[in-house]
Amino acid sequence: MTRTDVTRTEETRTEATGTGPARVGLLRAAAVAVSAAVLAAMGVTGAAAEPSSAGGPDPAGVRAALERTVGAGAPGAFAVIRDHGDSGHDRSVAVGKANLDGTPMNAKWRVRVGSNTKTFTSVLVMRLVEQGRIDLDGRLREYLPPGTLPEGWNMTVRQAMQHRAGIYDHTEDLLEQPGEETTSAFEKRIRTTVYPPAELVAMSVKHGVQYTPGTRYAYTNTGFVLLGMAVEHVTGRPYAEVLREEVIEPLRLRRTSFVVPDRRIKGPHVTGYLTNDDRSRPLLDSTEQNGSWVWSAGAVISSADDMDRFLTTVLAGSSGGLVSDASVRQMTSALPTPTARTGYGLGLRAITLSCGTVYGHGGIVQGYQTQSYATRDGRRTVVVFANASNNSAVTQGLMNTLEPAFCGPGKADGTAGPAPRRAVPVVEDTRV
Repeated sequence: MTRTDVTRTEETRTEATGTGPARVGLLRAAAVAVSAAVLAAMGVTGAAAEPSSAGGPDPAGVRAALERTVGAGAPGAFAVIRDHGDSGHDRSVAVGKANLDGTPMNAKWRVRVGSNTKTFTSVLVMRLVEQGRIDLDGRLREYLPPGTLPEGWNMTVRQAMQHRAGIYDHTEDLLEQPGEETTSAFEKRIRTTVYPPAELVAMSVKHGVQYTPGTRYAYTNTGFVLLGMAVEHVTGRPYAEVLREEVIEPLRLRRTSFVVPDRRIKGPHVTGYLTNDDRSRPLLDSTEQNGSWVWSAGAVISSADDMDRFLTTVLAGSSGGLVSDASVRQMTSALPTPTARTGYGLGLRAITLSCGTVYGHGGIVQGYQTQSYATRDGRRTVVVFANASNNSAVTQGLMNTLEPAFCGPGKADGTAGPAPRRAVPVVEDTRV
């Protein structure tokens, strides 16, 4: 029988003393005021722009979506909802198992967050933009080691962050089919092989520029590997060191790390399972894996609580102390993508639900699926997770938790009655 645990959680974090972005309790309150000013300046009203948190989430709807996710093939799943305007609306819903030994799913444990890493990388780039060390509209190759990109490759930093640079995704060469990872490719080329970032870029470059930069959207992990390389080249320090010193330590993200090429997840963590290509075979334990193949595009390890803190701080802008209000405006200025009701800004995805638009990112890396989103003012964050991949039904089930988590049981217009439930589109870049 599936074990289900639904609990109401309270904020238990110890707030930092002194100044700086670690003062999470203060920045959350300030984020609301900052966001209101930003939206007013853009001519957008709060009611039209984002979900209202007044009515609270729909825990029963969240649990039902998670149970469907487990029914589709994931050992377990969870959702962590934080309402920073009213902690009485906080919820943690865990369903199923953290591992096949029978340990109940634990929403506080560490997981691999895949392409949520792109938001971390974008923050590092935006900090360098604010310092005048990178120009968003400057040529990307000017911020890279000489020879990384060929002469004539004039795509900009901004275009790379928007997935509009015409850069081929090197992961297509490492995996054996489009869209989702395979168990055979994982064992042959992913689990233990260490790839230097420059080697990943070389795989991409040999395919040439795919289209005129800026003319279309095509998701590519290589673009964010290049952005990680730019962070290293401009700062003269390793990516992992910059990430730790500028984001992880100031925000006290105690369960967040970037440990490439180490394959282990230290401390309590959820076991990840890769669905076998042959569905008659058992799930493959993919917990220990080398993240170098996606590096600064997908190798961060974190937890729901840390992702909540990180995303809230980013959206708080200047009051959060991580990036400026101007940077957040650019990060959340999402352009359309081929996926319905889904846009992409600078390292942040925008998804339009029945009650408004939320901002964040998703991540799928072998055995792990994590979706982390928030209202524009940062008042409500939702982190949902399942410990299986290579299964599109699991992905769809997990995405469908966002509607009840953000929009609640009432209608989007605030009137009584059941909310209209519609499937949240699964983005075409489901791999990582």
